[in-house]
Amino acid sequence: MIDWQAKRQPCPECGREGERGSRGTFGIGPMPAGTKHAGRLHGHCFRCGFKAWPDSEEEVMHCLTERTTRHGRDTLSEPARSLWHQCRSLAGDGLAYLLARGCAVPPADADLRWLPALRHPPSAMRYPALVALVTDAVTGEAMTLHRTWVRFDGEKAPVAPARMLLGGHRKAGGVIRLWPNEAVGAGLGVAEGIETALSMAHALQPVWACIDAGNLAAFPVLPGIEALTIAADNDLAGRGAADSCARRWHAAGREVRIVMAPTERTDLNDVARAAA
Repeated sequence: MIDWQAKRQPCPECGREGERGSRGTFGIGPMPAGTKHAGRLHGHCFRCGFKAWPDSEEEVMHCLTERTTRHGRDTLSEPARSLWHQCRSLAGDGLAYLLARGCAVPPADADLRWLPALRHPPSAMRYPALVALVTDAVTGEAMTLHRTWVRFDGEKAPVAPARMLLGGHRKAGGVIRLWPNEAVGAGLGVAEGIETALSMAHALQPVWACIDAGNLAAFPVLPGIEALTIAADNDLAGRGAADSCARRWHAAGREVRIVMAPTERTDLNDVARAAA
């Protein structure tokens, strides 16, 4: 049985699990632009090559959006707000991690902070962590927290998963404002992940992170922004999400550009790290 709302899962044909604790080898996403069935949802195993399509002809935008809206409260809980207020401006291992990965450093009023020791719920271990506030892209309402357990050398802490959102909180429609609203003029850059967005920030500011392909695909057209630059992950889901977002913004009369790492299954942070 294929869960079409998942992004990745064990392959239903060969049964292969993902390596190093990932969720599986069967990835689900839209067919990329320029192909015969561009935008149609499909699944592909990168180990055995098995392919599948859902029985219905739902557009990929609906499927990507649905995978992010299964459950969750709409606003940040009080315990989560307390945790956010305990976080510190970027410094120490949090800052060292970003610099080691070739990232630009966001301004002090970014929605990205760190803690020198944060408990990792599945393992109960404590490691330094980047903590990002996820806010509604339109209203700015605080929705959830995104946590990344890190090491000073640019590697993730030895826990799985090393990135986690809060349980019981909605993330659909959320962004991480790596530059505050006041810094956003006529142009904005967006990407899926924090590191990808901060790699793009070497050439373009301000930037926001959308967390994943579903949120990037659904990123709404915002008033006052006339030019959008999308940093696409060079994989099936990433290319499809960027194309979905670009079509909607272009239809609204906005200038849109997509930038992407040249190699399959890489992103701009891979490029930035290689150049560091």
